[in-house]
Amino acid sequence: MGPTRKPNVCRRLSRRALGFFSGDAGAVQRTNLGILRALVCQESTKFKNVWTTHSKSPIAYERGRIYFDNYRCCVSSVASEPRKLYEMPKCSKSEKIEDALLWECPVGEMLPNPSDYKSSLIALTAHNWLLRISASTGRVLEKIYLASYCKFRYLSWDTPQEVIAVKSAQNKGSALTRQAGLPQPVLLYLAVFHVLPFSLIGILEINKKIFGNVTDATLSHGILIVMYGSGLVRLYSFQAITEQFMQQKLDLGCACRWGGTAGTVGEAPFGIPCNIKLTDTPPLLFEVSSLENAFQIGGHPWHYIITPNKKKQKGVFHICALKDNSLAKNGIQEMECCSLESDWIYFHPDASGRIIHVGPNQVKVLKLNEIENNSGQHQISEDFVILANRENKNENLPTVTASGRVIKKKFNLLDDDPEQETFKIVDYEDELDLLSVVAVTQIDAEGKAHLDFHCNEYGTLLKSIPLVESWDVTYSHEVYFDRDLVLHIEQKPSRVFSCYVYQMVCDPGEEEETTNSS
Repeated sequence: MGPTRKPNVCRRLSRRALGFFSGDAGAVQRTNLGILRALVCQESTKFKNVWTTHSKSPIAYERGRIYFDNYRCCVSSVASEPRKLYEMPKCSKSEKIEDALLWECPVGEMLPNPSDYKSSLIALTAHNWLLRISASTGRVLEKIYLASYCKFRYLSWDTPQEVIAVKSAQNKGSALTRQAGLPQPVLLYLAVFHVLPFSLIGILEINKKIFGNVTDATLSHGILIVMYGSGLVRLYSFQAITEQFMQQKLDLGCACRWGGTAGTVGEAPFGIPCNIKLTDTPPLLFEVSSLENAFQIGGHPWHYIITPNKKKQKGVFHICALKDNSLAKNGIQEMECCSLESDWIYFHPDASGRIIHVGPNQVKVLKLNEIENNSGQHQISEDFVILANRENKNENLPTVTASGRVIKKKFNLLDDDPEQETFKIVDYEDELDLLSVVAVTQIDAEGKAHLDFHCNEYGTLLKSIPLVESWDVTYSHEVYFDRDLVLHIEQKPSRVFSCYVYQMVCDPGEEEETTNSS
């Protein structure tokens, strides 16, 4: 479930949404952020490339921290030049961290240990341990052994900063069962925990005997989302499932007897038994069919976005009311762009209920409004549009034959032709309330990119920052704008990853030099 192309904001935290500001302290913080926004956008402010490094393993970024070597090494990007915060001891391949989430302490809550008031990295290892690691020292604060009956591989927030879901790899069965053509009824497992202190909600089995020929499943905001190869998406209440089908309540650290075996829940080798097994189909909340299972919910009141489940409809988006499936007025959105890569659409992460629709040469921000004199129906209208800076090259170009006859030909360039400025990434900086847009132009063999800051309310261009490194459109790229920091992560062939860090410089006379370290 999600946009065709996932924006950076999907895994990042929103401090406004989490209520990080309260009372007088909140007013001071907002004032400080207003000053910082003004500094970021003023003409004399520059962003200087202060650090470049390369790695043979993926590079990850979260809230001022850069992670290398499968989260084993952490570098702070907050200082004038990035510095190493910690490096955990080397470990075997079976012990490496496969996925991680950053947890930040909520304001105003009483927590059991002093260390709980500092940020933690929640990490999943290759050998099925769930760890809570100090984000500043790398020290392991808590550890839970999950299970031996499956391979857990993915971490995600069910409820941001409160509930996590740990998803297993899909069960392919043993070589013998595959050769025999025997069906594998259990597709995957979902382990669900409250965070800090860790407490188990349960482990859910996704069984094809119950759900049918399901191809994937995930958990989001208390909703179990089940997907099928036909494009069908079904939604169920996870709370209702736990209440009806939980076999036994399990508590971490407590003795347990399960299936003739005794042990301690969450400790090796016993781990955590699968204690939520459905014996019947749970009550269905909602279902819809969409191309490639792409399905999103958002807006005020709730609406959803789908693409009709036909290949020829790719790039056509329908915006419908969740309560009755009615199509919003002007609810069919299509850019009609001719490009190699399709456009993508998603609900704006600023909780305004707006929708962002991104194509190769334009970014549309759409509003969802109630129709006058009709409180039951809503309409889609343009809030503002950001256009790429382009020349019109689709003009008639004369061709002269050998006999001297002039033939006019029309060359229709693709909308994402590399020689034209093309939008590649659109993100939202929640604390400064700015939209950031990465635009790229291929000049001869070298691509040049710049990062533009736009007013989130009106779309006005406030600042443009050139990126000094070449941008190859065939590589994978991520760009993060976080307060006074810009970070660009690039994946090159042969699994070479590069990280470029830019920091705000307010002195216009400061030298524009690049400092490289590896």
